[in-house]
Amino acid sequence: MAPKVLVSDKLSETAVQIFRDRGIDVDFEPSLGKDKDRLAEVIGQYDGLAIRSATKVTEKILEQATNLKVIGRAGIGVDNVDIPLASKKGVIVMNTPFGNSITTAEHAISMMMACARQIPEASASTHAGKWEKSRFMGVEVTSKTLGVIGAGNIGSIVIDRARGLRMKVIAYDPFLSEDRATELGVRKVELDELLAKADFITMHVPLTEKTKNILSRENIAKLKKGVRIINCARGGLVDEEALAEALKDGRVAGAAFDVFAEEPATASPLFNLPNVVVTPHLGAATTEAQENVALQVAEQMSDYLLTGAVTNALNMPSVTAEEAAIMGPWVKLAEHLGAFIGQVTDEAIKAVNITYDGIVAEMNLDALGCAAIAGLMKSSNPDLNMVSAPVVAKERGIQISRTTQGQSGAFEAYIKITMVSEERERSVAGTVFSDGKPRFIQIKGINIDAEIGEHMLYSTNQDMPGIIGTLGNTLGENGVNIANFTLGRAERGQDAIALLQLDADLPEDVQEKLEGSGRFTRVRPLHFEVA
Repeated sequence: MAPKVLVSDKLSETAVQIFRDRGIDVDFEPSLGKDKDRLAEVIGQYDGLAIRSATKVTEKILEQATNLKVIGRAGIGVDNVDIPLASKKGVIVMNTPFGNSITTAEHAISMMMACARQIPEASASTHAGKWEKSRFMGVEVTSKTLGVIGAGNIGSIVIDRARGLRMKVIAYDPFLSEDRATELGVRKVELDELLAKADFITMHVPLTEKTKNILSRENIAKLKKGVRIINCARGGLVDEEALAEALKDGRVAGAAFDVFAEEPATASPLFNLPNVVVTPHLGAATTEAQENVALQVAEQMSDYLLTGAVTNALNMPSVTAEEAAIMGPWVKLAEHLGAFIGQVTDEAIKAVNITYDGIVAEMNLDALGCAAIAGLMKSSNPDLNMVSAPVVAKERGIQISRTTQGQSGAFEAYIKITMVSEERERSVAGTVFSDGKPRFIQIKGINIDAEIGEHMLYSTNQDMPGIIGTLGNTLGENGVNIANFTLGRAERGQDAIALLQLDADLPEDVQEKLEGSGRFTRVRPLHFEVA
């Protein structure tokens, strides 16, 4: 059955056609996103939801989104999506962070120029029939110092354009390496130096706990007198009230804002000041950008729903279509290993270490780790997946770590999961053979070679004669057919294990008979999603 996608905001017909051309059933209802009640009524029918900013994906919507697998936001900002709740629900949230980069960067440069030359106010004055040449004395940007806060994707484009305008550019970005700064042609500085030396400051960072009010009242007091501030990134990066005061007393010569702490912004301390240029969040508002992000989100969502490829997700590691094809068996193995640990562990888990050996250590370990944790956590909540399981594991205080190493044994590659609880440490390892089928190769340090089936039986015992007979006779007498039978032991007379693949689930009464035989220290039926 083809995946079904709802487009609840205004995406282009070309973008909608991408879904259709990829074989996805799509409903295009561009006004539905504004009707919260109606959206909540119908969202349960869909595997994917494509939106812009009008649709608010709230708790009310997500509670009804019983089949939803992916939300695609055509644009950068995802303030209209409850990402933590979406993650708990196992829904991937994607955006298109690069589709409007050039447009946003160009808007920042335009706002800087408009602020430098007082173009909006001069235009309004001229439209009013005035001719006030002497009133609108601007400044050149050539040879002025531009301070860029955030030298990522958009910031680097602004830097390139500013250097073309013959500006001196300095940048504050904790993640900017010296090599990258040299490549961009900027000097990397600390924030205090940028505040003290910049003639113009432009911000290109997301709104986080670390960047919120990065231009606080305290930092505004450190600004070079006569500076001009441009914000086309996110509202909340600047203390608007403190900036308004600095504009009024002349410490700041001008400001140009496209974003505000509260939007839609119907009031702001910056409004109606003569030296301030404001626009209604137009950073991405060009025909090219709107088309680009719409096409991009349609392709990303289609790729995920059809191939499992994950691109530009905010709550899931990215996985290319090529990786998804190559890693498929290893992802399934990681999930099986986690599922084994989850099903044989009754006590609270404190920590999990995942070891990647050989060629698998060079794969997408973030994705493999998510699969392993999903398998582990599903034993207590079958509704969890690769998105939601890591969130729940973190909430429970489970410490997740990983180890990578070159080929260390007979296998070209393997994955090993070690679980630590208050009572014990338990491990299981597996590999993928050339046939693409995952197999268990070690349990409790005991080497085995076991195919993985949907219905399995795991038992532990002291090594002694008669175990095979007890298992075979008990299951046979109760109509349980054995598809595969694997044994292993540490040393003669010591710990031993058996792993049986069955044709159906082990009945509870048969489990009780095996436990009552007195020959086993543990008997545990297992279930794996092998399809």
